[in-house]
Amino acid sequence: MLQKTGRGLIVLLLILLEWTRPSLPTPLRPICDLRVLNRFIKEARDAEVAMKSCREQCSLSASITVPQTKVDFEVWDTKKAEEQSQEVQAGLWLLQRALSLLRTSIANAELQSHIDNSITNLHSINAVLLSLNIQDYTPPDSITDLEGTWSVSTAAELLEVHVNFLRGKLRLLLQGAQACQQDANSPSV
Repeated sequence: MLQKTGRGLIVLLLILLEWTRPSLPTPLRPICDLRVLNRFIKEARDAEVAMKSCREQCSLSASITVPQTKVDFEVWDTKKAEEQSQEVQAGLWLLQRALSLLRTSIANAELQSHIDNSITNLHSINAVLLSLNIQDYTPPDSITDLEGTWSVSTAAELLEVHVNFLRGKLRLLLQGAQACQQDANSPSV
């Protein structure tokens, strides 16, 4: 009897020690739920709608380089995951740069708030990409070194590109991310 009680106490003690043990920081879990992306897209659309109501106050002093949003699915599917992620990260970098330039040229506080939110969301998207084990992006020395870009001359065009990029290339990258494929194929615990 004493032997069974002793084993039970040891098991209980081990359970308590496991619960109270200082844990090591766990790596970021992949964020594969596309509802997160859908929220970013909705907020980008809100900014686009707000910007369309603004005319002279929202003009750009010069054209801004942005990523192409058009996707040739046959070409996209033949690219390696690393190439896809570099293309998306380059696009996110261009959008962040463009939105920051736009932010400095707009005086309207409400519109600045939309732009600030869009920039913050781009930072969050980069964190999502890191959680998916996608390597951090190093921007080129010059924008002319980037392929797949074009220029916009209005704030409304910039925000339309922002929405379309999130809905297109970013969504494709997240749907095909290896970390999400493994997550979907692993048994539930």
